Amino acid sequence: MGKSSKDKRDIYYRKAKEEGWRARSAFKLIQIDETYQIFDGVKRVVDLCAAPGSWSQVLSRRIYGDGSDPQVKIVAVDIQEMAPLKGVVQIKGDITKLETAQQIISHFDGGLADLIISDGAPDVTGLHDIDFYGQSQLILSALNITTHTLKIGGTFVAKMFKGDDMSLMFSQLKLFFKHVSFVKPKSSRESSLENFVLCRDYCPPQNYQPEIIDPSLENHDHLVNKSNEQDYINKLVVPFVAIGDLKGFDK
Repeated sequence: MGKSSKDKRDIYYRKAKEEGWRARSAFKLIQIDETYQIFDGVKRVVDLCAAPGSWSQVLSRRIYGDGSDPQVKIVAVDIQEMAPLKGVVQIKGDITKLETAQQIISHFDGGLADLIISDGAPDVTGLHDIDFYGQSQLILSALNITTHTLKIGGTFVAKMFKGDDMSLMFSQLKLFFKHVSFVKPKSSRESSLENFVLCRDYCPPQNYQPEIIDPSLENHDHLVNKSNEQDYINKLVVPFVAIGDLKGFDK
């Protein structure tokens, strides 16, 4: 299916074609970095839900560059394959699986990431509750794998949709990061509900041990054992709740 005439009139759509970006979404990451300097000092990066690869392309050009720094390592993860990119290692994997986190760490020689990004979004069904629930669960899955692969003090950036649940999401992410804010780069259409959550200075709760939570579970009460401090601390993360409107998704 071809692009709509609205897309073709869009300045960032045209710029992406002219500059060789895989999608106009590349400018969103570029503008987040220009405003918040999220690439500063970054050597190890993970791009979750990476396909078709526009954000990985930005990482390749802006962080890997000419490949002169052997410490730079970029890992892109998606259940779909994407065309190769210079300096980017691809993992075809599911971000809800522990083995995917282990694969990421193996590419960092046992180290952890400085920066983790995710521009992923669920397929839109047109049903309000299902689509917003799907997006919040995607962020939860990204956070789960981030707790396994991000270093203390690291940064996490993920797409989200604006809605009444933003304060809840803010509170949940504040359990793991000292600084959390919602940002909207100028290349994100004004008519779109799309925002990005920018989380800096990763600092999980004391005694928290990373684990992969199955987002399909509605009730984790059977996992809580207050006699086990580590289990109890791990269950302090409130399951994400999603509500809102579907108008204006940014493709």
